[in-house]
Amino acid sequence: MSGGPAMKAVLAAAALAATLATAPAHAGRPCEDKEPTLDQIRRGMDLAQATAAALDRSGADVVLLARAGQNLSEYGLRWSHVGFVYRDTMGSGADAKPVWRVMHKLNQCGTALADLYRQGLGEFFMDSPFRYEAAYSVLKPELQQALLPLLRENARVAALHTPAYNMVAYPWSREYQQSNQWALETLAAAAAPREVFNRAQAQDWLKRQGYEPSDLRLSTAKRLGARIGMANVAFDDHPSAKRFSGHIETTTADTIFSWLTRSGYGQAPQNVKAAP
Repeated sequence: MSGGPAMKAVLAAAALAATLATAPAHAGRPCEDKEPTLDQIRRGMDLAQATAAALDRSGADVVLLARAGQNLSEYGLRWSHVGFVYRDTMGSGADAKPVWRVMHKLNQCGTALADLYRQGLGEFFMDSPFRYEAAYSVLKPELQQALLPLLRENARVAALHTPAYNMVAYPWSREYQQSNQWALETLAAAAAPREVFNRAQAQDWLKRQGYEPSDLRLSTAKRLGARIGMANVAFDDHPSAKRFSGHIETTTADTIFSWLTRSGYGQAPQNVKAAP
């Protein structure tokens, strides 16, 4: 693993990341109570370094970043979880150094609750992902500038946060909220500050802007097994007709990227891989 300014920034951010909650948390990956191996730590930090270097080159202040925490190819999905990454500084005055920070929502492992976390890139990729790859979309400049102060303030960033977590939350309901859904609704609030003040308004705005969620085809047996065996999965917020026919709509990283590109609110996603 090479050094240099980008690596130092990643390590500093990982060491000093300030979280908004402290319980063990997971999103977009299986819930496992296992310590990472040295190789997993090395590969995670290599990916963090490669991502930091790519973001430095992008010239962006805010991007939407995705990781591949789980293998979702069965559903035609490549990415499992998104969060906002924004430029920040560590220290003050002559000692101030630029860093990249990640703001995202994570499920508290083994529960139906979630909270918001502010982390460094190193921590973001330290969760034993299915693939050591990432993808990011550079948001349009006006949206970046609207999001930047919001992401730095705990109260503002939590304005549309609902702690009740459901991995397959219905995108047009407010009973639960999963991680990608929080990011998309928060983006809506930043994009339309005079129209969006709550989750219902965020969802209405997203519908008008043409966002379309993923339609996961889940059999009755798979739905029943997930509901019985996992505290963070529920289907009761989905319309009965769709649920009983196996159509489970939910917010995914892939559909967010597609919508950002289609709507012009973000650029086509750029992939990042660490050196083998």
